[in-house]
Amino acid sequence: MKPILTLLLLATFLPLEAQDEEAPYHIFSIYFGGGSYYIDGQQAQELSQWLKQFPGLEDYEISVHSHTDDIGSREYNAWLSRNRSEAAIRKLMDNGVLPEQISIEDFGELNPVYDNSTWEGKLKNRRVDIILKPIST
Repeated sequence: MKPILTLLLLATFLPLEAQDEEAPYHIFSIYFGGGSYYIDGQQAQELSQWLKQFPGLEDYEISVHSHTDDIGSREYNAWLSRNRSEAAIRKLMDNGVLPEQISIEDFGELNPVYDNSTWEGKLKNRRVDIILKPIST
């Protein structure tokens, strides 16, 4: 039972690698504290290491999807979501990504993946997903 629990815990913290019938895409999530758009040094370093797996970043479409939990007004969460995207974009640019490669979708509280009625769900919804998809040639 312990090995299964360990694997589940590890899987929670690893970047997602998804397969699409058209082309593979890769997802890295940055998590934030409540009401925050600060990216700490550890997450910035993990992002840099993750990006190094993809030589030729110019050959990828990069989407930034920002999310919040449902605490606060819709307007506040839209503002927070936008600031989280901007913080992630700065980190991407620090790693050589060009602004014209990046598309942005700020969802705020409107598109939760996790259940906002639980504390764990709220924590997981406070994030930015960075999605890399190879450009089809």
